[in-house]
Amino acid sequence: MSKRILLIGGNFAPEPTGIGKYNGEMMEWLANKGYECAVITSYPYYPQWKVQEPYSSHKSWYRKEEMNGGRLKVHRCPQYVPSEPSGKKRMMLEASFACSALVKLLQLIPKKRFDVVIVVAPSFHLGLLALLYKKMRKAAFHYHIQDLQIEAARDLDMIRSPRLISMMLRLERYILKGADHVSSISDGMMQKIAGKTAARVKYFPNWVDVERFRPLPDRHQIKAAYGFSPADRIVLYSGAIGEKQGLEAILHAARMMADMPQAKFVICGSGPYREKLQLRAAELDLRQVYFLPLQPAASFNEFLNMADVHLVIQKANASDLVMPSKLTTILSVGGLAVITANPSSTLHQLVTKYQMGMLVEAENANALCEGIRLALEQNTTAIRDNARSYAVDHLSIANVMERFEEQIINAAVC
Repeated sequence: MSKRILLIGGNFAPEPTGIGKYNGEMMEWLANKGYECAVITSYPYYPQWKVQEPYSSHKSWYRKEEMNGGRLKVHRCPQYVPSEPSGKKRMMLEASFACSALVKLLQLIPKKRFDVVIVVAPSFHLGLLALLYKKMRKAAFHYHIQDLQIEAARDLDMIRSPRLISMMLRLERYILKGADHVSSISDGMMQKIAGKTAARVKYFPNWVDVERFRPLPDRHQIKAAYGFSPADRIVLYSGAIGEKQGLEAILHAARMMADMPQAKFVICGSGPYREKLQLRAAELDLRQVYFLPLQPAASFNEFLNMADVHLVIQKANASDLVMPSKLTTILSVGGLAVITANPSSTLHQLVTKYQMGMLVEAENANALCEGIRLALEQNTTAIRDNARSYAVDHLSIANVMERFEEQIINAAVC
């Protein structure tokens, strides 16, 4: 009899980016492998910060969906979604989901037992729900950390109360102590987590579908399809538009590169800070900056191939707390990434080791501008080839999930 697996997480498919994307692909992979899977999650809202259709018109608080021939059951729970998130409003969002998810979990506890409960943090405190289920039904608890949420909130001044931060860290240590398995997505994050728990922290990176995201031959024709000329040099940022990215740096770089009119800066995505960026670009009269909405999944590989340069931008104090998931697809298409990361960060060390991108100092507009200029002027074929090779060798979804299955699912005691 196949094991039964329950995921508890605030983000899930059909969210196109971020943790929801990976949660959806993980559970789909497990269901396709024959496992009986269930998910307790919210209604899709990210990165728009608004519940999306057809879910926004759904009248009931809770909703159940069945996918993969009934082997994947998704329990949608209500939560508060702020249109303009702040530190306090994010806490309200997470607290509201934890409460509604607890109600659904209590309904599932008396039913057929799950062998493995997976919690993907953030939100970090959802681990308490897994500990409850573990205590009641003797399931194995796997805690996967995508984002060191507490430290990120502290270092980005989203939460300024030392007392509250200390309390949250103590609660996190309690959850880590109760987990049977702990994993994360980068060496730097694993090292920080290891300082909080005696458990061995396993490495499970964010993956990419290397068959779906692959290099295409004629970038010039693709540019024309999106309204650009073959001579234009496309500098693309595609992803969430939020405060931790520090995307104002793109506007500063565009202003400093006004002498290179063929450089077109394309910002693609949704998020609470998009309007502010657009207003600022208009104030600066940046005619080389273009804003595009999220692109359809069916054409996203082609869209990424259009870019001559991809931007992966983070603030300096987030470089070891958040591993940018957008980088995996950039590598897979053989893209040339200009990455803001300081030498002490894991991201900087990884990119340097495999020579698969161009690195610039974080939060340094001059360095970013110079990095983009070099990327547009130099022969970067070797870097692009290295990027594609790294994705194929290390980030294939099949390779990552087969190791996950062996080390986590098969290790669970039935």
